[in-house]
Amino acid sequence: MRDTAKDETFTMRVALMWIVNDLPAYGMASEWSSSGVMGCPVCMKDTPAFYLQNDRKACYFNCHRQFLPSDHPYRRNKKAFTKNRVERKVARPRLTGEHIHDSVEEFSSAVEVPLSLLNGFGIKHKWTKKNIF
Repeated sequence: MRDTAKDETFTMRVALMWIVNDLPAYGMASEWSSSGVMGCPVCMKDTPAFYLQNDRKACYFNCHRQFLPSDHPYRRNKKAFTKNRVERKVARPRLTGEHIHDSVEEFSSAVEVPLSLLNGFGIKHKWTKKNIF
């Protein structure tokens, strides 16, 4: 690969973390709205995502390092990721089916009200309705 700004070549290393349709498909199946800052169905309200300042788009930059093993070299890498930051956060454990069931118990099986009127939508949760499965 060639960096035209620095006029030098470099070796690019990439990793395929997931494919584009995985998250939207997961969101449709789970009834968790996978858009916006709380769009991660694993992190839910504890996501480290943020909105970009000028265009208000959700940004998940650097959120993936918390899922790596604690001794992984990428966690200590201060140059390739967020500047001068070592990742110490541990990813939250996956929720059990019982915990998810308890969190959606208050919702109806079909949305009868606009999402904005669902108690806590976008602040505490992103559930759109109770899944029928």
